[in-house]
Amino acid sequence: MQTERMQRSGWKRLGVIAAVLAAGGYALAQGGAAQKAQAAPEKQFLQPAGMHRPTAYTHVVTSRGGKLVFIAGQVAFNEKGEIVGKGDLRAQATQVFENLKTALAAAGGTWNDVVKINWYIAGYNAEMLPMLREVRGKYTSAANPPASTLVGVAALANPDILLEVEAIAVVR
Repeated sequence: MQTERMQRSGWKRLGVIAAVLAAGGYALAQGGAAQKAQAAPEKQFLQPAGMHRPTAYTHVVTSRGGKLVFIAGQVAFNEKGEIVGKGDLRAQATQVFENLKTALAAAGGTWNDVVKINWYIAGYNAEMLPMLREVRGKYTSAANPPASTLVGVAALANPDILLEVEAIAVVR
């Protein structure tokens, strides 16, 4: 009799534990669904007083919410690993921005989600800047351009690569 009562009591406890675990799993699932339904990340593009107002980038970008996406430096390789536009900075820049667009899409983002880009240009000189801005302008927001840094470098990993661009985005 005692053993039978203990077994019934044990089964009741297991039933309660199972119910609690199931409810917890349901709550976690609902929490995950609620997170997916959250509003878009909040981003602020700031041009602080006391600093010059740039025309093609933002000095400060803040974000809250969303998922941070870090994209490695992209170069002008096509999907076969061949260099596009050998010796042609404009063609390479266009391929780089297309590669970044593809990487952003893989992470669930678009160019509107980009908050920071870093450029590395082999043999950079100031005469290149208008063309680089033109290519970038076809992809980034004119109203809220990302924070941006451009660095002239002596060389990149391959002598035929003229530029490399990395990006940080905040996506839903």
